[in-house]
Amino acid sequence: MIDLDAIREEFPILARRTYLNSCSLGALSRRSEKRLGEFLERWHDMGASAWYEHWLARIEELRGRVAAFWGSSPEEVALLPSTSTALSVIAEALSTAGRNRVVCTELDFPTLAYQWAVKPEIELVVLESPDGIRVDADQFVEAVDERTLLLATSHVYFTTGHVQDLAALAHIAHDAGALCLIDGYQGAGQVPLDVTTSGVDFYTAGPLKWLCGGPGLAYLFVREELVTRLEPRITSWFATGGQFDFDLRRFEYRTDARRFEMGTPALATVHTALGGQEIIDQVGIAAITERNGLLTGRLIERARAAGLEPVVPEADSRSAIVMIRHESPPDAVRRLAEHGIIVDHRPGFVRVSPHFYNTEDEVDRCVEVLAGGEG
Repeated sequence: MIDLDAIREEFPILARRTYLNSCSLGALSRRSEKRLGEFLERWHDMGASAWYEHWLARIEELRGRVAAFWGSSPEEVALLPSTSTALSVIAEALSTAGRNRVVCTELDFPTLAYQWAVKPEIELVVLESPDGIRVDADQFVEAVDERTLLLATSHVYFTTGHVQDLAALAHIAHDAGALCLIDGYQGAGQVPLDVTTSGVDFYTAGPLKWLCGGPGLAYLFVREELVTRLEPRITSWFATGGQFDFDLRRFEYRTDARRFEMGTPALATVHTALGGQEIIDQVGIAAITERNGLLTGRLIERARAAGLEPVVPEADSRSAIVMIRHESPPDAVRRLAEHGIIVDHRPGFVRVSPHFYNTEDEVDRCVEVLAGGEG
């Protein structure tokens, strides 16, 4: 059971606003704020010497927490500035000799396809959705073949909230001799996740959204068997085993996933991410998933009863992203904001994303205002 009152006390925005936009930016917790304050105080007090006594340890603390959270070893985790950077590093570590096809879908976040679209040597295949909500496994089976380098798609579609079956995607890729890369930024923190048992080769996520840790950081999982086989052609001094030798004539990749890292991480976000991850770990992903399912089900039910049109996946592949069709989404979002309700919009839809810290009353009020009531 979630102690909702205690959890809500952790997030100051909930006392000021009805916040239903966690798929854009997770709420900032007091715990993250405390961690950030410690970082700032050490900066004031110690300057650069804090690197060696504290900050490098905080980076490794976060790496360990992320590994434990998503079911890998710390040696399979790299910290990077963004998913775009993580995708770039992987792209520059793979050979296209004999395999140059990358398969993704029209429902994926654009950066996933953009990475490959700008490479003339890549044949980019973008699968179309039959219903605007999902892409069927059979479509991947048909598109992924002996020419395929990567099956690259999302864990949870940002466009619809549909949750994909990672194990099935990994199996499809591996059956064809391809690799499986998953953009999990909308998955980690709101749906169950075990990257090792899923069989995927690469998984990217980060603290910005459902993990409640803020912007400026991404996490990259690279399966153990691939770590030492891949040598990225873009790199940094954080990626070399002799990081503090400062020897320009000698570069050796680290023996773990840190070989994919791209320089000094955003230390402020490292600290806020630790605060958010502590809360996620404390509550537990099973409880979060159950709570989010309850809130999402209520939101969909109340929206339909109010004459609204939520466009959502089937219940067994549904996340806490709810798309509600609207003739003027920006106007609707502005009106909700005037009532202290924060959501977002995408073309043709108002996007509502409750998280475990929200209440049923907040969901009801959002629907009432969106349907034309005063809330």
